[in-house]
Amino acid sequence: MPESNTMDIPSSDYQPLIVSNPDGTYTRLVQLPTVPASPDPNKSTYPVVTKDIPVNPTNRTWFRIYLPRRALDSSSTTNKLPLIVYYHGGGFIFLSAASNMVHDFCLTMSEQLDAIVISVDYRLAPENRLPAAYEDAIEALHFISNSEEDWLRKFTDLSSCFLMGTSAGGNIAYQAGLRACEQVHKLEPLKIKGLILHHPYFGGLERTASELKMVKDPILPLPGNDLMWELSLPVGADRDHKYSNPMAGRGSNMFELVRAIGLRVLVTACHGDPLIDRQVEFAKMLEEKGVGTVAHFGEGCHSVELIDRSKAESLVLAIKDFMF
Repeated sequence: MPESNTMDIPSSDYQPLIVSNPDGTYTRLVQLPTVPASPDPNKSTYPVVTKDIPVNPTNRTWFRIYLPRRALDSSSTTNKLPLIVYYHGGGFIFLSAASNMVHDFCLTMSEQLDAIVISVDYRLAPENRLPAAYEDAIEALHFISNSEEDWLRKFTDLSSCFLMGTSAGGNIAYQAGLRACEQVHKLEPLKIKGLILHHPYFGGLERTASELKMVKDPILPLPGNDLMWELSLPVGADRDHKYSNPMAGRGSNMFELVRAIGLRVLVTACHGDPLIDRQVEFAKMLEEKGVGTVAHFGEGCHSVELIDRSKAESLVLAIKDFMF
């Protein structure tokens, strides 16, 4: 790791949003506002109510459950709701399940999809490099499958679960999905039916045309992209590591198992995203491997639906078509 607190970023006009300190700690220069869970879900009048549940006190991981209010008000629990387990973005380094844009996005999904959403708060890099986030992601799934939490037992159809993530969270959802394929029986009664990869965050040593075209993208500039991989990958790993580049060596050796289980994948992306070339290549690779794949490509910047909520409608429709 370079000693300079700018991490030797090769751009004179790039200002990193995280800096290293002499004592080995890191300071994040941008912190988004956070939102608490519903103080008393039973008294809330909002269409979606929430609560926070600790998962691993040692690692300080937890998740937030989003439940459509109408389910809580209903006297019947026979028609249980599908489950979306969501992993937030932030380059593995920033944000949390309580960040306002993450919270609002999950509220929208829960209400418009009439689904229970669980937003997982995982350990962040560089304090906890990959695969820490993947380990937290799969641990949360085991916790959900064994939990006696009232909302999960009464209202959640654990046999209809989808893993979803935005940006780095899309990367996490993919890796968690592969791990889940190896642990199908251990996860019962939780059954993962599909992956929803929203602007998945992938990288590689060779620059793509879209990365070079949008090197100074305001959302995901290339120097910032490089820095996040430098700080999140295992020490000594390059961007062709399997955590970063799922196309390296033309992909995982687990696709036969993925096909056998019948896991489907929705890949959503935008043509204004520097990562679009990687996302298109990833979707094509899944199709070549015989994985049931749906691609939904639109226009906009990286993670646009979290930044401009008016863009979320087409995404919600694509997710609804995929789930139902």
